[in-house]
Amino acid sequence: MSQSIQIEKYSIGQNHPPFIIAEMSGNHNQSLEQALKIVEAAAETGAHALKLQTYTADTMTIDGSHESFYINDPNSLWKGQSLYNLYQKAYTPWEWHEAIFKRCYALGIIPFSTPFDDSAVDFLENLNVSAYKIASFENNHLPLIRKVAQTGKPMIISTGMASLSELEEAVDTARSEGCQDIILLKCTSTYPASPENSHLLTIPHLRELFDVEVGLSDHTMGIGVSVASVALGSTVIEKHFTLSRAEGGVDSAFSMEPHEMKQLVQESLKAWQAMGKVHYGSSPAEEKSRVFRRSIYAVEDIKKEETLTYKNIRIIRPGKGLAPKYYDTLLGKKTSIDLKRGTPISWNCIG
Repeated sequence: MSQSIQIEKYSIGQNHPPFIIAEMSGNHNQSLEQALKIVEAAAETGAHALKLQTYTADTMTIDGSHESFYINDPNSLWKGQSLYNLYQKAYTPWEWHEAIFKRCYALGIIPFSTPFDDSAVDFLENLNVSAYKIASFENNHLPLIRKVAQTGKPMIISTGMASLSELEEAVDTARSEGCQDIILLKCTSTYPASPENSHLLTIPHLRELFDVEVGLSDHTMGIGVSVASVALGSTVIEKHFTLSRAEGGVDSAFSMEPHEMKQLVQESLKAWQAMGKVHYGSSPAEEKSRVFRRSIYAVEDIKKEETLTYKNIRIIRPGKGLAPKYYDTLLGKKTSIDLKRGTPISWNCIG
């Protein structure tokens, strides 16, 4: 894919620095003041975008009493909670969106969101959102993907849990409705995720298969997995973000704190800069270092027409003399001039 994707002032592609998204999710703990502080902190870290989730408990599920409406996984962060109550606790009130968007724009960070149904898309269109995210749990929701694609905005799709055929259906659906700016994010839908389950080698494979931009929605702790993804072609990195894990919040346990997000922004940029191109030989920056390579020197005073031996010439630093590969060739040769100890050997020294 040669052309980059434009999201407002940022170009996304392999010729541009990684686009870093701070995911607020429900870490505002139902406080608009806290939400705005998260925006401010995200902007200070250098993250390029802040992402919300746009839903209500009623657009996600029903307040059902059957056990299937409860989280029964003993290892889940949300074990024992009903889906309805969890979403009621985690959702971002729709009346907050405009204030959050305005604060983002004032601070130079791009706001966008993950819609979970058609009404959320219509609502976000009224806010003139610049891009959409499809969550891993919605990547098989083809009617929603169709609705988002019809907006003509760039679409970021997380791949968590999706089979290859499901991803093909998602991408084909988006393209059939006119969306060409598609970014697939490799994602492991466990919270937190482990490095062993991240399978970053999928990233270049996704690019090759679907001819799209690729990135990582990362639920691991720390920045190592995200930074590593850049070396495999990741152009977008999304991480959940909180002011403090200690303050709690539905996603706080696997969210980054501000100092960590700042480090991610800095280190992912370094990783991208380090990629460069295939290159051998000295770079311009290395030229001054060449003098400290080894070369052949006189290590004793040597008279004219004296024989060069293991005793009177050696391979030492610096690099002003002949290259070490000529050492055996020089042994046994006679000098054409007197040589002082410390003289670099050149072909002019040989008779």
